[in-house]
Amino acid sequence: MTPTLVREHLSPAGPTLRVDLGARARDWSEIQERMLVPLYEAVYERLEVGAGTRLLGLGCGSGLALLMAASRGSALTGVEALAPERLALARQRLAPEAWGTRARGGIRLVDGSPADAADAETPAYNLVTAFEPIGCLAGDSEGLGELLSAATPLAERGAPVVLVGWGPPERCATASVLRVATRLADPLRPAGSWRPALRDDLEEVAQRAGLRPDGSGRVACPFGYAGVDSALKGLLSTGLFDAAISATDQAQVDKEVTEALHPHRRADGTVWMPNVFRYLIARVP
Repeated sequence: MTPTLVREHLSPAGPTLRVDLGARARDWSEIQERMLVPLYEAVYERLEVGAGTRLLGLGCGSGLALLMAASRGSALTGVEALAPERLALARQRLAPEAWGTRARGGIRLVDGSPADAADAETPAYNLVTAFEPIGCLAGDSEGLGELLSAATPLAERGAPVVLVGWGPPERCATASVLRVATRLADPLRPAGSWRPALRDDLEEVAQRAGLRPDGSGRVACPFGYAGVDSALKGLLSTGLFDAAISATDQAQVDKEVTEALHPHRRADGTVWMPNVFRYLIARVP
């Protein structure tokens, strides 16, 4: 789910969904993205992100994590290759005029890969973040490894690189809802099945990228929604249910996700799903 809870996993050669990508990006930025704010805050506090930070945000999406770093005075670059509609919203959020009298310099947004952010005039980054959690779909860390390989040459030696993953399924209420997507999509995408996060997922990614693990933490990130309609919009905005919609149809997915949300509805109609996410701090050699 990066930027983003997860990347969209439909193959370019797979079925084309008839969705309003602009509306989906707005649902992401207005509903779903904020669910990871406690994680962003915990990481920034631990690493003392501030005026001396030069941050490279991988998969920056609609830019909420970048906005929080900018409010701390950090210089930052966000890169996003897979969701141009989200990146357009990030540009609106981080445009100088949006800051009024608090306008800041040192903010760059790049439509592309980390290599496209390389600039001889830009100092090496002293923090790299990849806030998109892995550990939800089989193989969902493969793209992250490629991003890290392209990003680490742009960072200082010893700079922290932050990776994020889902916590154990018994501590993530949303896991039961995500299984719906896998079950419905199985006839179409048998290889893209749901699997529980494993203890050493993040360490394995870091080691494959040549990074040195140097500490970790867990953060509670409950998913709270005003109602079932809001929960549906938020969850579908992640892209996790696209394969299920292609394999069945929108009405079927809406129906089954609504049923899966029923145990998490409270008396006042709100939806509340406790979750735990894990982050790893690794260092550039």
